Amino acid sequence: MKANLFLFLICIFLSVPLYAFDSGRELAQAVYDRPDGKNAWSSGLMVLIEKGHKPRVRKMYTFREDRENGDIASLVRFEKPADIKNTGLLTIDYGSDKDTDQWIYLPAINKARRISSSRKGGHFVGSDILYEDLRDRKVSADKHRLLGEETINGVKALVLESVPVKADNSVYSKKISWIHPKSLVALRVDFFQGGSKPVKRTLVKKLEKKQGFWTIMNSVAIDLKTGHETHMRMDDILYDKAVPTDLFSLRYLEDPQREKQIIKKISGK
Repeated sequence: MKANLFLFLICIFLSVPLYAFDSGRELAQAVYDRPDGKNAWSSGLMVLIEKGHKPRVRKMYTFREDRENGDIASLVRFEKPADIKNTGLLTIDYGSDKDTDQWIYLPAINKARRISSSRKGGHFVGSDILYEDLRDRKVSADKHRLLGEETINGVKALVLESVPVKADNSVYSKKISWIHPKSLVALRVDFFQGGSKPVKRTLVKKLEKKQGFWTIMNSVAIDLKTGHETHMRMDDILYDKAVPTDLFSLRYLEDPQREKQIIKKISGK
């Protein structure tokens, strides 16, 4: 499977000239501003792979809304299997300097709990995705530096280093991203927590244009210490549909059945 990494991307991007960016900050801002619709709904699978164990397959869906005041709201909900069914995560990223709010709903206690900033390094539902990874991160939170150009399996990319302005503002000491300047998608990201070697890596395995927006359809996050992998596969996505703002609330988070009618209306399924 890994031998075919980026083959889809090669077909799209081969011979595409690199765009010119004067600085790492300029490139980072362009990536942050990449068009992705005012809102979106998606459904797909999360697959956890651990050596010596059967893959754990989870069915899930997500909602996202970008608001005019700069806030970004997102809701993640699991549908299967039974041991994680209805578990949900609500994230509100504020356009101001206010700290991100996150709540996780646990069906076993039928209540949502707030995720404190001190827990942003925790693993989301046992995956290789941290709570911080699910938060919006402003460009100004990091110092950005262009490290040059590099080709990944025939795909030309710009290599961008991002280091937190304040060390305690992130669980990562730095990130290095391989960004294709045409799509402004990071094809690979290496995450560091001190030291010279990355502790985690994310890779885009399939990229498509949906409703005119570049969309990551298949990706993997790999714990480079343990070899544990989290695969994310998107089966359906719809942009710029009518999503009620009150969906992104504790009331909806704690009542999963409320979302079913919204999904039916949006997707027609």
